[in-house]
Amino acid sequence: MVVLQPEDCLKKSGIFLCLLVLGGSALFQLFTRHPGRVVAYVAQDQVYAEPIFQEFEIRTGIQVRAVFDSEAVKTVGIANRLLAERDHPQCDVFWGNEEMRTSQLAGKDVFRAINGWGAFGYRSRRMVINTNLLSLAMAPRSLLELTNQTWRGKVAIAYPQFGTTSTHFQALRQAWGAAKWEGWCRALAENKPLVVDGNSVVVKMVGQGEAWIGLTDSDDVAAGQADGLPVAALPVSEETLLIPNTVAIMRNAPHPEAAQRLMDYLRNPEVGKKLVEARALESAVTNINNATLQVNWAKLLGDLETTTAKLNEIFLR
Repeated sequence: MVVLQPEDCLKKSGIFLCLLVLGGSALFQLFTRHPGRVVAYVAQDQVYAEPIFQEFEIRTGIQVRAVFDSEAVKTVGIANRLLAERDHPQCDVFWGNEEMRTSQLAGKDVFRAINGWGAFGYRSRRMVINTNLLSLAMAPRSLLELTNQTWRGKVAIAYPQFGTTSTHFQALRQAWGAAKWEGWCRALAENKPLVVDGNSVVVKMVGQGEAWIGLTDSDDVAAGQADGLPVAALPVSEETLLIPNTVAIMRNAPHPEAAQRLMDYLRNPEVGKKLVEARALESAVTNINNATLQVNWAKLLGDLETTTAKLNEIFLR
């Protein structure tokens, strides 16, 4: 597999030595060897995506040229690139790590008209705590409580203009209403949160005791726990946002047949199970949980520009 970085798209990354072992003869029959290549823009974390691509290459003979983006601006950076290339696509497949930007790109005719994109599996947005500093019993029950003086300077968040943090903040505005949401954002900003580059940094800061509480993704909490950090995710609530992975094929993709094979592969339940085992996803299926945030994506995207401008005003000072 060839891995390309946005700042140096001709540079090859190191090759992962470990390979996923996908069981079952059905997969082998479905993905028989076939020559070719496919270009994928990837917002899923590289550590999880690379073994999946390598196994795809082994089973199909199709070389994957993967372009990953930095954590601080994913998926926004890739989305902007896909928009810029819409009329002359350089990419075949987009592997997204959340739904909002994929829906936005679909609305701008970036993907093919029929069976252009789909969701698979999910992770979730969670509050995470340092278990050495804060017990579950004493932890806040709601995001609304993070504006309390008790948590002043003790909360870490990623920049809310980017990635899943942005999606979560946008969804909360829809659920709470503009006035309540803006009041909460302003009170949160006044409470001196630690605003950092990405959700994994949030978990590290909480695990190291620089913050007591953070807003992050469930896969980053799992990674922190695997690294031995004293962190725990708070339970799912009505403020929790489920975050499916997405896969899409570009309109006029340069390699449409290889693109379809990669899309089918990523949506296969066996691959979903591997991502769950790696703790990149919480479930291999796209589950609609009525106890969590329910999002009207069309309305959210209609308000996206206004909401992002407000986030810039409040959090970029």
